[in-house]
Amino acid sequence: MAGINGIVKNRRFEDEGSGLGVRHLQIFLLFCGLTVGFAMRVNLSVAVVAMTDAATINPDFPEYPLSEKTKSWVLSSFFWGYVATQVPAGTLARRFGGKVTLLTGVSICSVLNLLTPLCASLGGWPLICGLRLIEGLCQGVFFPSTHTIISAWIPPRERGSLATCAYTGGQFGTIVMLATSGLLASSAWGWPSIFYVSGACGILWVVAYYIWGASSPQDSKSISAEEIKLIEMSQANESAGNSQQPNNRQPTPWLSFLYSGPFLALTAVHAASAWGYWTLLTQIPSYMNSILGKDIKSNALLSSLPYIANLVLSFVFIWVSKIIEKSSLSLSFNRKFFNTIGQYIPMILLIALGYVPKENDTLAVVLLTLTVGINAACHLGFQVNHIDLSPNYAGTLMGISNGLASIMSLNAPLLVGVIVTDKYNVEQWRLVFFIAAAIYLVGNALFIFFGTANVQPWNDPPAKPRRSSVYPELESQKPRKSEK
Repeated sequence: MAGINGIVKNRRFEDEGSGLGVRHLQIFLLFCGLTVGFAMRVNLSVAVVAMTDAATINPDFPEYPLSEKTKSWVLSSFFWGYVATQVPAGTLARRFGGKVTLLTGVSICSVLNLLTPLCASLGGWPLICGLRLIEGLCQGVFFPSTHTIISAWIPPRERGSLATCAYTGGQFGTIVMLATSGLLASSAWGWPSIFYVSGACGILWVVAYYIWGASSPQDSKSISAEEIKLIEMSQANESAGNSQQPNNRQPTPWLSFLYSGPFLALTAVHAASAWGYWTLLTQIPSYMNSILGKDIKSNALLSSLPYIANLVLSFVFIWVSKIIEKSSLSLSFNRKFFNTIGQYIPMILLIALGYVPKENDTLAVVLLTLTVGINAACHLGFQVNHIDLSPNYAGTLMGISNGLASIMSLNAPLLVGVIVTDKYNVEQWRLVFFIAAAIYLVGNALFIFFGTANVQPWNDPPAKPRRSSVYPELESQKPRKSEK
């Protein structure tokens, strides 16, 4: 009876967290951090136009002409650094706290953005390439650190919606940069202001997060006793009352990750999502221009439409998720349902895009916008599933899967280059779309059949049980030897 009373009490605490708390402030800070992070990630992609054609856009500033091959090396240098730090970032975030690793990454990246115009004048594109490589190394900690922080702060039933709110910062930062870069480049401060504004915003965020951010509720100085109890109770229920938490020096169960069917399925669907998403964002503008005769790269509104749709639909999916949470459907169904929406509908739209006739270019823009926008449902699907499987090692799991997904992102454009030998050949482009659709199909199918939202056995450290000094009632939920 004591165990039943304890569980009922725990559920009562879970139902009390309807108001805004410090955990919501942490999500807002993460949203802002990812906003400035993604703004710094894409700023060179939009500034490179003004840097290579300053005479046309703003002749008062230096111009750095370069070939398309050199440009591709400079733009890709960021992602080589980004891939390299994914796996170690998760371990570092768990060891030192997500706040430390996230602050370090954003701080260095912000300073390097402020130095970009100077580096361009001193060393030209080779120095810019090295600088972007270091920025990629710094931004490689973003997602593993964010996952580590979310796993510590957010109760399980709020995880999908609040994590989605945090990760929409990436889309918002991209939209802001696309919308303002042209104005900044043509202003009195020229293209260097794109980097100055990005870096300054990053520094401001670092100061704000240093003051108000925290790696966990236990590290926060402003959280109430009621809120910290709500968070700890709900997380204890998720672990079936196991109050033992892993020490930061606890060995990471790498082999358990590699032999875990649910995690392998999660990694597969993450890689599939990255392939399809980056095929869209990097290749569709070329397809639209070559096949449909519509240049969306030179139109800031058309360029940002897919990101705007992704941002808006994220909140629509959060609303739908809240409705589903009130039903008796399992969390695993919730994850698979939204992931299927986020990958199978774009899969169908992507194939349809390849058959849109040239005279219906407006329909093509609509399909492209919906394809990228509906992909936002994946935030409530695989994107948060790392925390479901292992709250204790969520950052490390994200580092592994995001590292492999980033490699897929780099390889997708390379395959397009092999297949599309004639950019005006629609049949070659359709093959690209069918390959991306097939990868979507297989990746999500693996997630449906082998994925789960249940905490895995290797999440908990192999330590002896000890009596909780904070909530003795949790001990009553553990079976005694005579009850086994």
